[in-house]
Amino acid sequence: MAQQVIMPKWGLTMKEGKVVRWLKGEGESVDAGEPLFEVETDKITNSVEAPASGVLSQIIVPEGETAEVQAVLAVIAAPGENPDIIPSGSTATDNVESSGDAVAGEPAVASSQASVEGGDFVPAMPAARKLAKELNVALSTVVGTGPHGTIVMKDVQASADSAFAGINASAKAIEFARKNGIDLGQVSGTGDDGRITKADILRAMNPVSDQQVSSNQPVIAQDTIVPMDGVRKLIGDNMQASLTNAAQLSVFVEIDATEMVSLRAAILERNKRNAEYKLSYNDIVSYAVCRALKRHPIMNSTLQDDGIHLHQSVNLGIAVALPNGLIVPNIKNAGSLTLEELKTEIRDVAGRSRTGGLNMDEISGGTFTISNVSMLGVDGFTPILNPPETGILGVGRIVEKPAVKDGEIQIRQMMTLSLTFNHMTTDGAPAMSFLRELGDMLETPGLMTL
Repeated sequence: MAQQVIMPKWGLTMKEGKVVRWLKGEGESVDAGEPLFEVETDKITNSVEAPASGVLSQIIVPEGETAEVQAVLAVIAAPGENPDIIPSGSTATDNVESSGDAVAGEPAVASSQASVEGGDFVPAMPAARKLAKELNVALSTVVGTGPHGTIVMKDVQASADSAFAGINASAKAIEFARKNGIDLGQVSGTGDDGRITKADILRAMNPVSDQQVSSNQPVIAQDTIVPMDGVRKLIGDNMQASLTNAAQLSVFVEIDATEMVSLRAAILERNKRNAEYKLSYNDIVSYAVCRALKRHPIMNSTLQDDGIHLHQSVNLGIAVALPNGLIVPNIKNAGSLTLEELKTEIRDVAGRSRTGGLNMDEISGGTFTISNVSMLGVDGFTPILNPPETGILGVGRIVEKPAVKDGEIQIRQMMTLSLTFNHMTTDGAPAMSFLRELGDMLETPGLMTL
């Protein structure tokens, strides 16, 4: 009995995922429990294990495409088994029946059928159809070797390779010609021994007259178009959804962080014999946030379908910038940790965020988020809520400024804090009261012990 491979559901908010890479190809053997493919969501990229042993008989969702959770991505069959072809977009069922009763030469429901002249259809896997489009290969010219003559990816690749057999051209030129449907027989090569290069193809596609070559008109640079897909699209969709589904309001307060700076310096001095000891201002701010949230429980809440959930534990989210996006792991029950324990946890999840070592529990279930941009030299900003949380704190840099202290103008260490909150969950006064008390704690660190 064949086994379906489905898009997993990681966390309550996951609705779809992108197949980043198949680790096995159609026709290859797989073992239950071995990594089969990689999935990318707005929060994490992780590998998914094969649910059964057998042969990967059909890839329904090719690399680079997105599918909803529970959608069928592929089929694993027993050796020698010819299961029915699953249509693209199908959702999971308990199992896949073998197509042993199908009439020879009549394929079961084709996952992808390409029209050809005369109104006939050519059965082809979605992955094969996508590859054929990329390589500019007409499916009507391809001989299928899959179940019931269905065209699979290797058939398309073989057809594309045969079209360029015996042509003296570079690998890049052949790849470019495939994607653009160029007949290399009409291109003159200028490389060694008449080898065709990509530049030769470009010249053949865009012939320039002598008059154009001699003109002094400046060449206009072409814009670069970056596809809005992958992590960037998922983050963009989530940010837009956050702004659409919450009444977001941001408030600011400038605090005198001089005493906090002194506290950090004293702790570092105390631990100076430990060369690896580190303590950041963000660690102290995070500790203060946990103390303030206990006194303002509405800010440690989430807005759910059935109402406002006031959480007993502070699951503190820490926004971490990555080369290709942003991730917010959270530290469970952070309010029960000491400053030393909290800073250790922050470094642990931040480090594993950058190496892809987080699990789903660590990127879901947060109750409040901190986003620190001080290292970027920014004073303040309006952070966007991390749904369904009620609040997110923005932390700016510490800057020396003249300020009034005890009736005198002094140079003090000033910092801007910004709080974005959901006005659907709380009114302005409670949110501002939380921000003001947090500021008091950072201005007078002793208040964090009360």
